[in-house]
Amino acid sequence: MHDKLLDRLDLPRDLRKLSMADTRRLAREIRDLIVDVVSNNGGHLAPSLGVVELSIAMLAVMDVPKDKIIWDVGHQCYAYKILTGRREAFHTLRQAGGISGFPKPGESQCDAFATGHASTSISAALGIAQGRDLAGENYAVTAVIGDGALGGGMAWEAINNAGASRANLLVILNDNRMSISISIGALAAHIARLRTMPFYRSVENGAESFFKRMPLGGGLIRKTAQALKRSLTSWISPTSGTIFEALGFEYLGPIDGHDVAQLKHFITQARSIKGPVLLHVVTTKGKGYHRAENNARQYHGVAPFNSSNGKASSNGGRTYTDVFGKTLCELARRDPKIVAITAAMPDGTGLNRFARKFPTRFFNVGIAEEHAVTFAAGLASAGAKPVVAIYSTFLQRAYDQIIHDVCLQNLPVVFMLDRAGIVGEDGPTHHGIFDLSYLRHIPNLTVMAPRDASELSDMLFTAVKMDSPVAIRYPRGEAVGKRRAPIKELPVAKSELLRNGTDAAIIAIGTAANSALDAAIELEKLGVQVRVINARFVKPLDEAAIISAASECDALVLVEENTIQGGFASAVLECLARNRLLKQNLEIVALPDSFISHGRASDIRSQYGLNAKGIVDAVSRAITGKEPIESGDNIVIHQSI
Repeated sequence: MHDKLLDRLDLPRDLRKLSMADTRRLAREIRDLIVDVVSNNGGHLAPSLGVVELSIAMLAVMDVPKDKIIWDVGHQCYAYKILTGRREAFHTLRQAGGISGFPKPGESQCDAFATGHASTSISAALGIAQGRDLAGENYAVTAVIGDGALGGGMAWEAINNAGASRANLLVILNDNRMSISISIGALAAHIARLRTMPFYRSVENGAESFFKRMPLGGGLIRKTAQALKRSLTSWISPTSGTIFEALGFEYLGPIDGHDVAQLKHFITQARSIKGPVLLHVVTTKGKGYHRAENNARQYHGVAPFNSSNGKASSNGGRTYTDVFGKTLCELARRDPKIVAITAAMPDGTGLNRFARKFPTRFFNVGIAEEHAVTFAAGLASAGAKPVVAIYSTFLQRAYDQIIHDVCLQNLPVVFMLDRAGIVGEDGPTHHGIFDLSYLRHIPNLTVMAPRDASELSDMLFTAVKMDSPVAIRYPRGEAVGKRRAPIKELPVAKSELLRNGTDAAIIAIGTAANSALDAAIELEKLGVQVRVINARFVKPLDEAAIISAASECDALVLVEENTIQGGFASAVLECLARNRLLKQNLEIVALPDSFISHGRASDIRSQYGLNAKGIVDAVSRAITGKEPIESGDNIVIHQSI
């Protein structure tokens, strides 16, 4: 059996001397390793499989970490990690204490910039390039951005700025015709035209060859020749390359993104050109694993699966995302004014069903969260009832639009914040732990969080009946309980009493209320009677229930899966302060004022006390003022209870 190149090469240094045969062999080994690890750990499979050759070519030409490579989003960085000193640790991908699934400078000097959200790479790369020039240093800066992320407005703000700056910068457009789902919009159509213009490429290459043979003695003659080349190719095909060239970039390509020799040639050529350059490479998402090639959407981000047959290791039950998608379709059948909006994630947000059933009422705006929110505001002002489904962490990008375009005008837009709270292995760029804090202080906005599947449906029904903005946040993963029929409208600002008691009260928001109920059951075995309140509303609060709990119970525990700064607990404390009911025997169970690392969601919740055991401990502290005593696996509350 042949030994593996990955085991004996000094990477990335040895990439420069590999034969083409060994390069192809190395690419196969990298793909095998990625499939093996991701099938065990989950992760972003198809994006990373598509850029193996590109990663090899860049590292063969560039000198990292001196040269800087910035991956947009970072979904595609696995091969790069393997090739830059993390081969031995790659099996720990996305595991607690292991390597991150995204670029992380603290993990390696080869990761020049931390990423996790789309369309940021060109801005960061331009900033690094300008910083390099200010410091009088000499190294190359490259941003790698996909065709989906290129559709984001921030990418074009950066391109506009970079073209005017004339900074030496390489942007590699990784064109795989996909973001998470199929790239859409006018820009995608333009890139598709570039991708299929061999006649343009042959004319451009011929023109370049002709002008290179000219005796170019002076800078003016050289610039004139370049202008003539652009004029000739634009005359032949006026739509090809002109968007980038008009904005000050030298456009190269499109080229085969799986041909390492061609990639090395063009990357080297691009590095010799003064000013910003865009190199257009065409790749196949999921390359080398036929299931991912044939269904790149399904294999974009995956849970652990059997690599031999492609089946998920655990099918799981119905998720909150599924419940939302099904409920929205039911409501849309009743109300023709309901429309749905997503920012390039119809599958991830559960809107694929809606898109099939109501195609004229479904809008995928691409990776453009800010536009999605203001677009929804426009729809609402025209009489529609827009429902905007975006992950909690991505809605952060549209904060100003939520305030200025929706809430200031009190427009009836419904925001569905999927993946709220701890999301697990994707880590700090994807945890949705700030939404209660950045939403609850906005005037006119009602903020809710369901504890189970049925409550999610009821809240959505309530939201679309309201004539004002609403935000509903719910977690990733399997939904608790089954939907009860029929769907009902909830009274605004009214909580739900799940259990009564006076020794202590637990007031929880969202799915944390289920853990609070479990904790109360455990505490009852110890003779402690606990009141459990499912708050339902972060804004407006059920102040009457809060005041009663603080007045009638000996201790108070507040629970939320959000940062402790400015969220639900802060709202309750403000209520108690206004009513002069603040007391010392009070505990808050929430996430700390820090970024939360990656790992299994259940382990993270356990670490921060956001499970039944942690809440039992918090109640014990609130009542006794002391830490509970551990006795084996059981919690023994201090005897003074």
